[in-house]
Amino acid sequence: MIGIAAAIMLLGLGRIAGVSGLAARSIGLSDAGPPRIVAMVFIAGLILGALAFQGVTGPIESTYPPSMGWLIAGGLITGFGTRLGSGCTSGHGVCGMSRLSRRSIVAVVTFIGSGMVTVAIVNLAGGGW
Repeated sequence: MIGIAAAIMLLGLGRIAGVSGLAARSIGLSDAGPPRIVAMVFIAGLILGALAFQGVTGPIESTYPPSMGWLIAGGLITGFGTRLGSGCTSGHGVCGMSRLSRRSIVAVVTFIGSGMVTVAIVNLAGGGW
């Protein structure tokens, strides 16, 4: 479904469906990208799609870090990284790589490598949850 949404955005509006850029546009942090209403509808669709999925399949069991501090820190670091990397995993992984963007390929390799190293370090330190 993400691929279909990305294709509709690209073919219909000529825009890349990177979620971090659309989120920034929808809350007024960025002037670049599609019209603000398009960004707001796209982000609302993500939320409504997740709620619809839960309505069909039932609640999804998930596990979170042991403290709210870890969630906040992770969110802030992720937000900083998406701005620093000129996009998020959906933008680079789905949209950029499908266009054979070298920058996106390097970004995705960096995301995956960093994630693997981080998980290994956290597990070695006994902090895995």
